Amino acid sequence: MSATRGWCLRLKAQPDFRVDFGGVLPVRLAAMTADGVARVEVCHGNQMLALGELFDVAALEGSGSESSTELRLEGDLSRFDAIGQGLNGGVLRIDGAVGDRLGLAMRGGEIRVQGRAGQLAGCEMAGGLIEIAGDVGDFAAGALPGSMDGMRGGTLIVHGHAGARCGDRMRRGTVVLHGDAGDFLASRMVAGTIAVAGQVGAHCGYGMRRGTLVFAGPPPAAPPTFVATHQDIVVFWTLLRRSLAYHGGPFAALPASAPRRLVGDLAVDGKGEWLF
Repeated sequence: MSATRGWCLRLKAQPDFRVDFGGVLPVRLAAMTADGVARVEVCHGNQMLALGELFDVAALEGSGSESSTELRLEGDLSRFDAIGQGLNGGVLRIDGAVGDRLGLAMRGGEIRVQGRAGQLAGCEMAGGLIEIAGDVGDFAAGALPGSMDGMRGGTLIVHGHAGARCGDRMRRGTVVLHGDAGDFLASRMVAGTIAVAGQVGAHCGYGMRRGTLVFAGPPPAAPPTFVATHQDIVVFWTLLRRSLAYHGGPFAALPASAPRRLVGDLAVDGKGEWLF
């Protein structure tokens, strides 16, 4: 006998204004009826609008043994911001582009996007997984304006390119970029790991204090505030290489020999590391 394991929301038409989708989460909708889901309100411009006016609502059927709670969104959601904000369980699948602040401050669960994402994707996330098939805008895995803390945990995987300031003020977690990264990658980074397969823009590691950058593709020009070291990191590299290989692509072919290592940013007494 099949059981409802979540809901599918299919966009009817583009909204006239941007929509704040924060609070529409799989766990919240799980116990609702279709009519209840359709009555949930979101902020559209400066007014509230019911989901039923924006989406067709359909149940996702699964076997009774399935325990995951899922919310599937279909359509071009580039005008929808804060999708998955505060997520702490369940699965969000989006078939299309999304707006800004995807997964803002999420603590658990999964978000998988078959499209691109706007600015601040994974901003201040503390746990869970975000996987984006397309590009992301500026400040991915970064901090909100005025905040001191960026990404604090979890994993962000981007199969396309990332904009500027990716990993700004990042404190923990892992970012895997299969494409290129814009200017100021890992600026003011405090801790965590960022692995890049493509090219990197200007001012990489500006103000970096700690953390690890892995360059699986073309190495960027190192500024004078990063210097070479010759410490034995074979054990550390073996573990890191194994964890990155899981993400495939160029990360699956990282050499077993220890990479060249630089540390900095010495302009701020930083102890971050670049691995080539």
